[in-house]
Amino acid sequence: MTQAKFIQRGAASFSVDASGPAKVFYFALLPKMTMLAFSSALEPLRIANQLSQKTLYEWYTMTPDGNSVTCSNGVTITPDMALTQIPKEATAFICSGVEPAKAASSEVLNWIRRNHRTGTQMGGICTGAFALAQAGIIGKSRFTLHWENQPAFSELFPDLVPTQNLYEIEDRLITCGGGNAATDLMLELIERDHGSDIALVIADMCIHKRSNDRSAPQKSSLSVAIGSRNQKLLHAIQVMSQTVEEPLPLLELCETLGISRRQMERLFKKYTHQSPTQFYYGLRLERAHALLNETNLTITEIAAATGFNSTSHLARQYRSKYGVPPNAFRKAWGAGQA
Repeated sequence: MTQAKFIQRGAASFSVDASGPAKVFYFALLPKMTMLAFSSALEPLRIANQLSQKTLYEWYTMTPDGNSVTCSNGVTITPDMALTQIPKEATAFICSGVEPAKAASSEVLNWIRRNHRTGTQMGGICTGAFALAQAGIIGKSRFTLHWENQPAFSELFPDLVPTQNLYEIEDRLITCGGGNAATDLMLELIERDHGSDIALVIADMCIHKRSNDRSAPQKSSLSVAIGSRNQKLLHAIQVMSQTVEEPLPLLELCETLGISRRQMERLFKKYTHQSPTQFYYGLRLERAHALLNETNLTITEIAAATGFNSTSHLARQYRSKYGVPPNAFRKAWGAGQA
């Protein structure tokens, strides 16, 4: 039974000198979890067993009640079991996805706390850090989560600062940004257990170009995204991104950067096809959109968090970009209409 579940036959092989017990991973699957991130974490473990024809790793899936869970893409997964106390030597990952602030029930949070108290290594995949933060177990550990969800996380947990890295491995806490970063995370864990050679073969089996650097950023560089290496432009966008809550007047921004207003406008027009003001508004509205989606902050609080002096100002700009005012957008999602 165990061999049939954890070891599959395959054409490729790799000899591994291992005689100890298998390492065990438990994946707690939350509603609307990201399937890509979960499968990207699981497949390297399966491939390690397949290549070696040994049970190097075991894995089990869990949900709060043992019933199936629906991923963000609509696919349903049937778990192995309901949440239960897991062995101290195992590792438990919280797998989350969209609407992460609402995904973990009080039962899940209490389960996280209980297992953490007994010494179990806990982890978060994609947006699993939301549940870890709600459970109060992150503390001073380095951690990360998907870049898309970091603005909302920072509003909800201002004292916890995620890194921009692909993944973080601490003694009691393991986190990754989701997507293919979960593969990079697992490859490093496998390399620590069984060496770099098998990790390289597993990466090839996944047809995955390994980063080999946990500090690699999750997003493409800004210069690639906008198609320019102009340092004045890049610095301007960086400052804008850092001052979303208290946006600088354009002239003050120019003085900060040591650039004339005319030069600033030429750069933005050439590379972003927008004026500096339009680009700045876009950054702030994207942040507002994220907060509407992933937090329960009021429209007034969101306006303040994105530098708008009133809810009506935010509503006008938001409608211009997204076609509906913020309150209508939130109501439509709440009613399941959007």
